[in-house]
Parts: sequence; C-alpha cells; structure tokens
Amino acid sequence: STGRRWYLVAYDLDREDWRTFRVDRVSEPFATGARFAPRELPTGSAAEYLRRSMQRHGDAYDIEVVFHAPPETVAARLPQWLGPLEPADDGSSCVLRATVSDAVEWTAVRLAMTGVDFRVRQPTQLVESVRGLGERLIRATGDD
Repeated sequence: STGRRWYLVAYDLDREDWRTFRVDRVSEPFATGARFAPRELPTGSAAEYLRRSMQRHGDAYDIEVVFHAPPETVAARLPQWLGPLEPADDGSSCVLRATVSDAVEWTAVRLAMTGVDFRVRQPTQLVESVRGLGERLIRATGDD
C-alpha cells in the first residue's frame, strides 16, 4: 500500500510485462484455478517496483519534512500510512520521509494541520505550496 491506496503488482501474460493495479479498481474478481510460474521482480521488491512505477507516471512524489517536536507528538497527528518518523537531534525533533500521491496542496494542508512547527526540505513544489498557504492564511486575518 502507499498513501491511502492498495496496489497489486503482477506479471501480465498478455503484455508480457510487469504491471501495477489499483485494488479499488478491480471489479468482479474471481479465482481461475490457473497455475503460475514465479518470476523475479525487476526491482527485487514489489514496494520498490510500485514506487518507481508511480514516479514514472507522476502519481507520487517524495517528501522530507523536519518537525520541531518529538516523534510521538507528531505521530499522533499524522496518518500512519505516511510511514514512520525518524528521531532527530536529541529527540526533540523528527524527520518524515515518505512517498505521497495526494495533490501537493493537500499535503501542505495536512502538514499545517499537525499544529507543530515544521520545515519542508523537499520537494520544491511542496515548499512553494506551504509558503503560498501561509501567505493566504495571513491575508485571511485581514492584518496585511
């Protein structure tokens, strides 16, 4: 799984190539009873294949965010599917490295909703989106 979606990585006999399928888009699944020959994934793991596949199609991007709060504080305010937080410094800060498939604007809002000070290291699009969100929120107070 990645983001809020589950994927199936499988070898497509008709295309003679590996493919990813979104599980929520599979309709009327049924057992065929057919046997299959195990194949080695080109990347070694299904998770890595999915990550590369999504990057190729522009569906996902990697983020790196430093939160100025302990990991347990931040973890309670973010969905688990984003992945684990890495402690930084003396444990008073933490880093989130994740692959996200939401729109950059939604990611910016999700980070802001933690109520914790943070700094976006990457990607540039997320840095710009957070900056724009902050500027709009300041203007919304009428304190130009």
